[in-house]
Amino acid sequence: MSNYFNQESVRLFYRPLSMTDVESWLEFFDDNPNIGFIGLDFSKSYDELAHQWIAKQIERYEDCGLGHLAVLEKSSNSFIAMAGIIPREMNGVIEHEIAYSIKPKFWRRGYGTEMANHMRTYGQDVINLSRLISIIHVENEGSIKVAQRNQMKLWYNIDDYMGMPCHVYSTHIT
Repeated sequence: MSNYFNQESVRLFYRPLSMTDVESWLEFFDDNPNIGFIGLDFSKSYDELAHQWIAKQIERYEDCGLGHLAVLEKSSNSFIAMAGIIPREMNGVIEHEIAYSIKPKFWRRGYGTEMANHMRTYGQDVINLSRLISIIHVENEGSIKVAQRNQMKLWYNIDDYMGMPCHVYSTHIT
């Protein structure tokens, strides 16, 4: 079986996050007009949010062997994003979400599509998941397009997911 914590796609490497990544992840919050699409508690500082985000992934690694991974651009070895498969309880059922967040300075380069496609393929072919989902704020047009390019279809809507109205896209709709 392939190692979840050591993957690569065409232009990207994926590795486990560590607390040493917090300082670099602070760039994600800089001039990010989509920050409201991710359901964070903005009464906290960006430093606190970055610490909590990465600590949560490390906890997920221990609990279920999944979570966001650090994404590195092969050409520069720069930490550009997080991406991974995250277990989510949805309507009393554990689903697996393809989730990613990209630092704004790396947007519009096709990395979202590459990460999402890679995680879909990994989830289906290696983990043998029958369905993967993407939970997307209803106004996040970029992520909606990525989900559609990732062969996902709108499954249902949620009026309040982490305080936001969201679409749930799925690879397999029953």
